[in-house]
Amino acid sequence: MQFRESQAIYLQIADYVCEKIMLKEWKVEERIPSVRELAVQLEVNPNTVMRTYDFLQQQEIIHNQRGIGYFVSPAAIKNAQTYRKNDFVEKDLPQVFRTMFLLGMDPEELKPRFEKFKKQHFA
Repeated sequence: MQFRESQAIYLQIADYVCEKIMLKEWKVEERIPSVRELAVQLEVNPNTVMRTYDFLQQQEIIHNQRGIGYFVSPAAIKNAQTYRKNDFVEKDLPQVFRTMFLLGMDPEELKPRFEKFKKQHFA
């Protein structure tokens, strides 16, 4: 995983975990990689993954079964979408709108491209 300097690593890992859940690669009530497993996989300090897991527990995206491990929460998909949507609207969308404004683009121009993207990648 390539990390960006513009965002804390633990939040980038949280985005990675949320994506795995939203794409249903990690299913509801399924055990996810341990802190150490994910740290090795992503080549980060286990404390960073622990911080990510603590954050995701606060968001009710994952939960800990003491002595067993971390699991995808029942409402994980909805909660992950809410978290990621709020993050996108607050951080990314203003820059998208600014660029669209500078280029004289209308949001309606993007709809056909978005539909094509969905068909190509998620159909």
